Amino acid sequence: MFLPSSRALVAAALVGKVIGAAVNPSASAADCSALLVDDWESQSRLTFLYYNAMLQPTSDDGTMQSIVVDNNNRVTLTPSNSDSYFYSKTTCVNTRDIYGGISMRIKAPAGASFDIQLSSPAKCGDEQETGFAYQSTRDLGWSFDGTEKLYSIPFSKFSGLDLTKVQTVFFTAFTGPVTLGPMAFYCGSTPSEYIVPATSVSDGPTSTVPAPSGTAAALVIDQFESEDANSLGFWHGADEGLSLTWGSRSLTIKSSDSDYAFYTQVSGTCRDMTSFKGSYLHIAYSGSNKFTVALQQHNSACDENIAPFPETWDSVEAARYSSASDIYIPMSHFNIVHNRAVGVALKGFYTTDSVVLTKVEIVPSIPASFKIPTKLPSGNLIFACKRPNSFAFAIDDGDPAFAQEVMNAVKEENIKVTFFTVGAPLLDASTNLSNVYNEMLAQGHQIALHSYTHPKLESLPDYEAIDWEYNNDIASVVKVFNGLHTPYFRPPFGNEGARMRQRLAATLGVDDPYIVNWSVDVEDWLWATGPTPEKQLDAFKRDVQKGGNLVVMHYLYSSTVGYLREFIQIAKATGKQLMRVDQCMEDPNAPPL
Repeated sequence: MFLPSSRALVAAALVGKVIGAAVNPSASAADCSALLVDDWESQSRLTFLYYNAMLQPTSDDGTMQSIVVDNNNRVTLTPSNSDSYFYSKTTCVNTRDIYGGISMRIKAPAGASFDIQLSSPAKCGDEQETGFAYQSTRDLGWSFDGTEKLYSIPFSKFSGLDLTKVQTVFFTAFTGPVTLGPMAFYCGSTPSEYIVPATSVSDGPTSTVPAPSGTAAALVIDQFESEDANSLGFWHGADEGLSLTWGSRSLTIKSSDSDYAFYTQVSGTCRDMTSFKGSYLHIAYSGSNKFTVALQQHNSACDENIAPFPETWDSVEAARYSSASDIYIPMSHFNIVHNRAVGVALKGFYTTDSVVLTKVEIVPSIPASFKIPTKLPSGNLIFACKRPNSFAFAIDDGDPAFAQEVMNAVKEENIKVTFFTVGAPLLDASTNLSNVYNEMLAQGHQIALHSYTHPKLESLPDYEAIDWEYNNDIASVVKVFNGLHTPYFRPPFGNEGARMRQRLAATLGVDDPYIVNWSVDVEDWLWATGPTPEKQLDAFKRDVQKGGNLVVMHYLYSSTVGYLREFIQIAKATGKQLMRVDQCMEDPNAPPL
């Protein structure tokens, strides 16, 4: 995943219309509209990619204790000390006779203060700035009382500022935490508030479906009597990091990360659950229902030592199937091979609120008053190639400095690969990624989606935030690659859950998009920059020996890129044919081999 360490200015393609008006010297107050600097829409855009809404650099350079974006277009800056700072660059805006200042809502404790610096370069495009003007909040006459109010930074108070080239807003000398609302240039001399446009997202079908009774007997899977095994005598447990509190026939789960999951198995190997396809998975619970319920599928060998294990799973959103105390999910709503069931997983927790579980079972019928929602499309979650004897390199964004070396390696090895690209850096002209990937596309490689700002999608608070990532990513790919549409998506960090799957299908307008994870991990994130980078080779060999055939790697590090040819040669030595992901999935729309 590309990190713009150079803080290079960004080619803001998605907001070109607004930015063009800002820097156009012929713009006038008569046709002026508020110019957004940042709406605090995305945590990952702000603190992972270091971009604002203008797709310009913004950062604290690690000086803040925390920077937290909430779900109401607000950001809270908590300083480590009075030297902490935060800045946001603009597109070098010509404000003269157009914009009177910058406004934002601010909430701070009584007595709080901080300093504001505005600056400009000698000419737009220069990284070094030469003109600076300072004011404190006290100089501006601001006072705070713990409530949110609209404040303005009037340019008239910043003597010496070049109004034709306002480029950076810099905050420092904080006396305590401060919460900011959307920050924007306002027209004329009268401050006005920028209002974030309202958006609405359909939750999908609200219709219900019939709930006929099944014919199979009830099967109690877990009543949480023991920490060692479930009611069937099989393993149950959780990912490290998930908080479990065992009670008397109950389990309380509290999660701080949407990656964590709790599992309860129906078998030590494959279990044929086809007789239960007319039945219902029932979970008795209290507390939060903001999580995913998944039914996992074993690999075709029913061998946990063969990759991938599990082979896949289908996920549904617990909240859609819940009352205040019960979750009932038709077993038929899990699109897996039911004669290879492994178990149930509760995962994708998107709140830190606890859930208390008292029973997991399969029942033949549900209460007459309970309504079952329509099954929403959730795509294909894949960890391995489908085509026999195939192998695919699926490469995520990295450091643009290594892109040419990657291109040379795959060309010289005469293979085709798939590149998953993040939308915002793709639009950054300084990265050259758009040119690199267009050349890759022309050479027959596959380009696919990887989100707009690289967050853990299932951790996002609502459908709107998830859709924002997808829609902007899709728009970036369409723009850069001349209308390219692709149903292939790799979730950042491999993070998966029902909501992100459902919204991917909805935003792409297809029922069966591919959510592409992996069965071969070079573990570059673990070894590449340490004293033993060769362990990336060990990780690759280990997973290939287990049968893995779908790779994840990044070209973020010189060691990883240096090993790429060796990775390819190891894969070739298996006798498998190397190809793109869509080809290895036998997609009829993929180019012929």
